[in-house]
Amino acid sequence: MRQAMIIINPSSGKEEAGEYVRYAERVLADQGYLVMIRETAKELDATRYCITACEECYDLVVSIGGDGTLHETINGLMNQKQHPKLGVVPLGTVNDFARALQIPLNPEIAIQTLASSNVKTVDIGCLNDRLFGNVVAVGSIAGSLSSVSTEEKTKLGSLAYLKEGLKQLTSTSPHPLVIHYDEKTWQGDSPLFLAVLTNSVGGFENLIPDAAVDDGLLHCFIIQDLSILNTITASISLLLGSLKDHKEVVYFTAQNVTVSSIEAVRTNVDGEEGPILPITLSVLPRHIQVIVPEVD
Repeated sequence: MRQAMIIINPSSGKEEAGEYVRYAERVLADQGYLVMIRETAKELDATRYCITACEECYDLVVSIGGDGTLHETINGLMNQKQHPKLGVVPLGTVNDFARALQIPLNPEIAIQTLASSNVKTVDIGCLNDRLFGNVVAVGSIAGSLSSVSTEEKTKLGSLAYLKEGLKQLTSTSPHPLVIHYDEKTWQGDSPLFLAVLTNSVGGFENLIPDAAVDDGLLHCFIIQDLSILNTITASISLLLGSLKDHKEVVYFTAQNVTVSSIEAVRTNVDGEEGPILPITLSVLPRHIQVIVPEVD
């Protein structure tokens, strides 16, 4: 019999989390899976559970929770000989990974998707000694995004990140960055650098309309020193999907990137606090299989 592990963050989705687990268990059992349920209680629990699923040759791991739970689950796949398929039931505020793969944001419909026979093989990013599924941000804004309150996220959704980002861009100084990518170098001052795997960042699904989850590329943005006016126009460009064409933005694609600074610059990885610079980024092409909705 096939084996599936459900990794659930019980604090996501409030009281509905338990109901979602029971529903997911029924859907998977109907598909012939023997289901094991693991609840997270502390940091890195999801990673440890996923490592166990890999070592015990589970066929499927399902992450039920927000972007943080998914990020930890994906990191359990690092350096493993056997990778289970991944199922995603989004309960978070932003859910960029799910958006990029067109996984329904409604948890009940996402659970029904677990019965799909359609699987997408997608890229995963590597930052130093950890994996990421969607985005790495560098700069003062990156550190501030980690501190956006649960109340703000609940109230404003992805706009909470945009609000905090605009505040940081207009109130902080840029950092001296040195960025090496595929035998090229950019050096200068920037308040924000982004390396993105998908078309969705911060809940905005048109950031990079032509980015694909399996194109083997990091899509990178260097935001240069912005005046208040330029910040407004950059925000409009963000909403319209033309940020890479903004005159104060340097855009490039690469497979390998290093970012360093003479300052202690913070990072944010998939919405979670990341390491201080320097960092090394790379792409693991078509690294994991994710269950996605059936094709019409």
